[in-house]
Formats: sequence, C-alpha cells, structure tokens
Amino acid sequence: MFKAMLIKEFLLVSRDKHALAALFVMPAVFILIMSLALKDVFNEDKALIEYAVVDRDNSLESYSLISKLRANKLMNEHNISEDFGKPKEEGVQFIVVIPEGFKSQFSQNEANNSALQIEVASDIGQSHLMLFKTQILSSVMQVRLDAINLATEMQSGMRGEKSAIKKIEFDEAGIMNIHYAALSEDEKPTSTQQSVPSWIVFGLFFVIIPMSTIFINERKQNTLMRLSTMNVSLPVLFGGKIIPYMLINQLQVWVMIAVGMFVVPLFGAAPLTIGGDISALIAVSLALSLSAIGLSILIAVTVDSVEQATTIGGIINILLGAIGGVMVPKFVMPDFMKEFANVSPMSWGLEGFLDVFLRRGTISDVMYEVVGLILFGVVSLIIAAGIFNYKIRRVA
Repeated sequence: MFKAMLIKEFLLVSRDKHALAALFVMPAVFILIMSLALKDVFNEDKALIEYAVVDRDNSLESYSLISKLRANKLMNEHNISEDFGKPKEEGVQFIVVIPEGFKSQFSQNEANNSALQIEVASDIGQSHLMLFKTQILSSVMQVRLDAINLATEMQSGMRGEKSAIKKIEFDEAGIMNIHYAALSEDEKPTSTQQSVPSWIVFGLFFVIIPMSTIFINERKQNTLMRLSTMNVSLPVLFGGKIIPYMLINQLQVWVMIAVGMFVVPLFGAAPLTIGGDISALIAVSLALSLSAIGLSILIAVTVDSVEQATTIGGIINILLGAIGGVMVPKFVMPDFMKEFANVSPMSWGLEGFLDVFLRRGTISDVMYEVVGLILFGVVSLIIAAGIFNYKIRRVA
C-alpha cells in the first residue's frame, strides 16, 4: 500500500507541469539571471564605476590626476562636454569637475578653493560611492607625492631656498565636494527613497494573483460566456476589470508611500520625501498599473486554473523583478544586463519612480517610462483579447 501511495504521489507531481517549472525551471533561470547581473561585482579586472572628467584647470597636475584615474581598472571613463547635464543623462554614475586653480594646492601655502567637484547620480548606493571616493583620494595622494618628489629633486641643487610645496594634508572635505544630482547642496538620498520605489513596483504586479483568481472562477462559472451572449463587448468586459484594479493599485501606491513617510521614521529610519512633481508620480503609477493589469489579464486568459495562474504569476513577478533592477541595482550590472533589463516593465516603472523620488523629476522627465509602460499594457491587453476571443469561439 505504501509503495502504491508513493507511486501515486510521483505520478501526480510529474503531471503538474507548472509545479515542476516552479521547482526546477524558475530557480535555474533565477540563478542564471542573478549570476549574470552580479558577475562584474566579483571580477577584479572589470570596471565597476562609470565616470567622466571635466578638466577646467588644464595643468600638469590635473593631467596627472586624469592619467592616474584612467590607469585604475575599477573605473571606466566616458567623454562628455563642458556643459554637461546630470550623471544619468550622460550615461555615467559620477562626474568629476577639476576646477581652475586645482594645481595651486600642490605648490602654494595660501588657502585656495580648489576642491574637486563630484556630481553623483542620486540612485547610487553608499558602498559604490565610498569605493569611488577611495579611488579619488588615492589618485590625489599619488599626485601630491609626485609633486613632493619633484620639489625635493629641484631643491637638491638649490642651496638655502625653502620648499614651496604645501604641507601634505589629506582632508577629504578639502579634496572633494560631493553633490547628488538634482538634490540640494547638503542633501543626501536615503535608504527609504531607494527601497520604497522598488517595492511599490514589485507590489503592484502582485495584482496578477487576485485578478487571475476572479477571472478564472468567472470563466468556470460561465459568467463570462453569459456576458458575451448578452452582447457585452470585449472593451466593456475588460474595462470592468481594469478600472477597479487600477483604483486598487493607486491605493496600494499611496499606502506604501504613507508607510515610508510616517511609519518608517518611527523605527529610526529616514522618512520618505517626494522631491519631484506629484503629477509625474501619478502618471508613472497609473501607467505601471495599466502594465501590471494588462499582464494579469493576459495570464488569466491563457491558463486554465487558479493554481496555474498563481504559480506562473509568481514566477513571472520574481523574474521580472530580478531582470528589472528591483532585486539587484542596475548600476552594478554589466552593460548587456543593463540593456536586457529594459525588457522588464518593472525596470521602466522603477526608473520613473526614482526620477520622482530621487531626481526631482517632472512630468517631462518620466514621459519615456510612462509611454513604454502604457504600450506594454496595451499590447498585453490586445494579445489577451485575441486569446479570449479564440477560446470563446472554440467553446461556442
């Protein structure tokens, strides 16, 4: 009897293709995605930092600093113009501005205002920033030591003259000024501003589970069939699904924002602040909601049971989150993974929210992401409509 029970259980499991996919295919794909996304983090020969330099001093010292930065294998330099924009717009994480008078700190004792100006992308993590600051400090120290050695060699043939070299000091504040793009002078991004957008995006796509459950139950109870025989058009039918869940999604967004603003500070973390335009936030959340609902309806009309919808929906959510930068920040991904991330609507939604929360974005700044999300949602609904009509005709 026990043997028969074992055989029965193995047969049932082997026939459930969706469960097997969740057990074997999803972890394998997840391992592949995460390994590719993080491969450069553990590669000592691969650049982790994308930066650009604007040299306004044009001195031997500034050229020396630039050459030492270029020799660093951890960093990859990009070329930008003097009238540069924000780091994100220039495709880099950091912009180093070498000011006029930079060379004076290596040869004069008088006070000077020659600190490097570092523009930082607002979504850069603190560990990444600390790594970059360490590389800058190391390079400046090397330039100063070179200046000391040169001055020492020159003095060896000059009797009785004092050195003109400034006393060596490695005060970080005197070497560089850090400024986060789009933020005020002394303002820094917080962990709350980084995490809330990610989990808003991830949370909105879990509408797949309740929507699929209701849709499939209505189909099994022939509710949808009766509605179609009553000449209820497909746009009306889908509209009756889209509008309620879109309202639910918007409630989700504002509840999570409220948690970030009022609940998180109670536990000692920094509160969430909305730095950008509220209209931009609303546009991104509505477009992201349409995208999530379109995918939900597509899954609901494709699968045959609630169990399948729950399994497939969960797998798709996790994979889209891993690809789209929700689980692994895109700034640590290799270039091909950054490009591949654009296949995930979660990536577009996350960038839109980061534009609002971190980059002080307006409606024009998020328009690219909004249009992409709307197109994804509309295309998903069109495909879902085609599949639904086919199944209805087949049953009829």
